[in-house]
Amino acid sequence: MARFSLIVFDWDGTLMDSTATIAACVQATAKDLGVPVPSDEQARHIIGLGLVDALALAMPDLAADRYGEATERYRYHYLARDNNLLLFDGVAELISGLESAGHLLAVATGKSRHGLDRAFAVSGLGKHFRASRCADECHSKPHPQMLDELMAEFGVSPASTLMIGDTTHDLLMARNAGVAALGVTYGAHPREALESLTPLCCADDVAELRAWLLANN
Repeated sequence: MARFSLIVFDWDGTLMDSTATIAACVQATAKDLGVPVPSDEQARHIIGLGLVDALALAMPDLAADRYGEATERYRYHYLARDNNLLLFDGVAELISGLESAGHLLAVATGKSRHGLDRAFAVSGLGKHFRASRCADECHSKPHPQMLDELMAEFGVSPASTLMIGDTTHDLLMARNAGVAALGVTYGAHPREALESLTPLCCADDVAELRAWLLANN
């Protein structure tokens, strides 16, 4: 029997190579709004959070009554670029293989529902995932609501659930839900930050992630 029957993936920076694009869009949004432009590190740190939470953290000088304007500008920049985004090498094979092996697959993401559905369609991966939760449907990470709802939907225990993500927000969400986690170092947050939260493993690429899953599941 598989150790983890439910495997939940983050999207941006874990399955799709979108970290640099998201960071650039956050910086372009700040420039449009005339507030200090966050550094690359600051812009990457907020990836994985719900959009309003992310923009508020990246632009602390922005007045709350301008969050709507910030959201609109960010979406303008992102939608101009997202059709060119690609999955990381090996992701399609990884996901297809896990599904064929009988795992329940789901996504927990800081994207909006519209954004995730668009990404599913562009990537062709949507057919492999049995369920998903987005930041405009649940509390933003690291709140455990996304994982709690996914486990409840499938009747799966925390001990049989694995969260995979590229940010500390993902790993903290897993911890808050009592779920095991794997980190991937090729996304938004550095290895040192991920390792500080003691995931089962930190994979440096999709091949290493796949090897770990085959050996431990």
